[in-house]
Amino acid sequence: MALFKLKAEYAPAGDQEQAIKKLVDGLANHQRFQTLQGVTGSGKTFTLANVISQVDKPVLIISHNKTLAAQLYSEFKAFFPENAVEYFISYYDYYLPESYIPQTDTYIAKDASINENIEKLRLSASSSLTERKDCIVVASVSSIYGLGSPEDYANMCINLAVNQECSRDELLLKLVNIQYSRNDTAPTMGDFRVRGDSVDIFEPQREEFIRVSFWGDEIESLERYNNINGRLKNYADKVTIFPCKHFVLPQERIAEAESAIRAELKERVQFFEERGMLVEAQRLYQRVNYDLEMMREIGYCSGIENYSMHLAKRQIGSRPYTLFDFFDNDFLILIDESHVTLPQLNAMYKADQCRKTTLIEHGFRLPSALENRPMKFEEIEKFMQNTIFVSATPGDFEKSHSSQIVKQLIRPTGLLDPLIEVRPLANQVDDCIGAIREAVANKERTIVTTLTKKGAERLSDYLNELGIRVSYLHSEMDAIERVRVLTKLKNGDFDCVIGINLLREGIDLPEVALVAILDADKEGFLRSGRALIQVAGRAARNANGRVILYGDVITPSMNELITSSNANRKIQMEYNAKHHITPKTIVKKERLTISEIVSLSSPDGQKNGRKNAKKSAILDEKEFKFWSQNFSDDLKEEEIADIIRNLEQEMYDAAEKLEFERAADLRDQIKKLQR
Repeated sequence: MALFKLKAEYAPAGDQEQAIKKLVDGLANHQRFQTLQGVTGSGKTFTLANVISQVDKPVLIISHNKTLAAQLYSEFKAFFPENAVEYFISYYDYYLPESYIPQTDTYIAKDASINENIEKLRLSASSSLTERKDCIVVASVSSIYGLGSPEDYANMCINLAVNQECSRDELLLKLVNIQYSRNDTAPTMGDFRVRGDSVDIFEPQREEFIRVSFWGDEIESLERYNNINGRLKNYADKVTIFPCKHFVLPQERIAEAESAIRAELKERVQFFEERGMLVEAQRLYQRVNYDLEMMREIGYCSGIENYSMHLAKRQIGSRPYTLFDFFDNDFLILIDESHVTLPQLNAMYKADQCRKTTLIEHGFRLPSALENRPMKFEEIEKFMQNTIFVSATPGDFEKSHSSQIVKQLIRPTGLLDPLIEVRPLANQVDDCIGAIREAVANKERTIVTTLTKKGAERLSDYLNELGIRVSYLHSEMDAIERVRVLTKLKNGDFDCVIGINLLREGIDLPEVALVAILDADKEGFLRSGRALIQVAGRAARNANGRVILYGDVITPSMNELITSSNANRKIQMEYNAKHHITPKTIVKKERLTISEIVSLSSPDGQKNGRKNAKKSAILDEKEFKFWSQNFSDDLKEEEIADIIRNLEQEMYDAAEKLEFERAADLRDQIKKLQR
């Protein structure tokens, strides 16, 4: 029986079938590296879904950014509704790493804002990998950063069964050891509640709680309840309670690690004192002793990951445990947009080491903190035994290492590569405005790319003053807000989005018919041949797709785009003529992930991703109506319950602030969702 069950409304078409066969055969023949080179809109995701359905291995899909990872998660969840499709990205809405600037004697403490919904999804991913084999995990490059040992994680799980001998107090102690907190009044995820001879355990990765009922020192029954309405979901013969955090350790392990940490501390303090660096010696001594006291008392401390080498009993230079270790030895890796993702994976280690070395040299961390690091690229390579790179423009690594490059150049929809037009730089902004207005008149969307963030913001402000509904999009906006901006563009709330380098790889926007590239003749990373091909591909899902390049000369990169586009158009036109296909704009049923719905960001135009940025769970009337009619069927009962819980909290907050009109709107949305 197949491990994965693919559900799709259509069958492979165009050259998808031959691509699927070649990739599956390559995996069967133990080809370590393969590349799927497919033009934008050729259905690479559907091809990969078919490959997964024919290969009985857990799957890790790595994407280079959170926005694209969310899109892939949504698509694969729709293709495999009966399997465990999980989402693993960095759980920080805001993250400022610990650092020190010697030139100005400035210490910057680690500061972060954790998104609880994403943390829940991360814990769900690790628990699914521990429980079952039919897992597809869509992850960002954060997957190469250190986690706790999967062995420790599995050993710290609490296995309960009906009629098992276990006292109530024994269970409570075990729950505290795996970072659960007691809360008898208003428990939330990661809490437990005690009521006489029963204990309610609110799991951090699910919107439900487990009620454990005791008869003396024996478990009488195990029941699962819905968090929101308190309804009984089912009875269970046995359950597994997973830890609340990835960094969890038995108390005896902390005691063992303490002696090693103190030995390193003594050696390092002596090192500083011998060199007359008394401030550094005192600073390090106080910090480490405080951390050890916290670990001894509560089993956890802020920055505990910096002691991971001692806690996990690793040797200096050994590889940290990561998400990769939660998979079986034999699993499939898909690296999406590999020409961008691979360089990112390669760069993470060096940047991390540079920052931590400065902290160590000035007494903020022990030298062993260097072992809390992302994996080196050569360490990642060791996991790549069954790897498929996916890109429209493969990089040098993929080309040199792949045993075969499978090309997918035909779009089943019959859509052609966009028409390319070169216009002069003089008055490029005014000309671009005219092109945008023309697209608006045809009810089409536009993407404009600039060279700088400031340029994107200023052009956005200018176009808004002219009455064009527009928003900018760049890296200072958090992941959820980026998704919302793109959703508004898709839904027609914006006519245009202006960006730099975020509107390229993989972003699926069939409504976009026009791409305008300002300063296209400024050769460099943002205007390389590969970059131009990628951004031009955003118009390849629309029958009226066209690209305007603003430049006074045709650079080699621009020529590469024009040549590639013309060649692909010729192949597609021959296919269309042979099969009597008339190109039509792609129409997809939109699917939103739960994190996109419950973590909607602040109003348009505000800069997000800042500390303490206000998050809003409310949808305006138009958004709610559109979502409820089109997307609600894609969500499970517990996901809708999650939305209701967030909306209720928002309603209470609004009432406390005397914003009664807003609270009433939220109340009406909650009632509609409950119906």
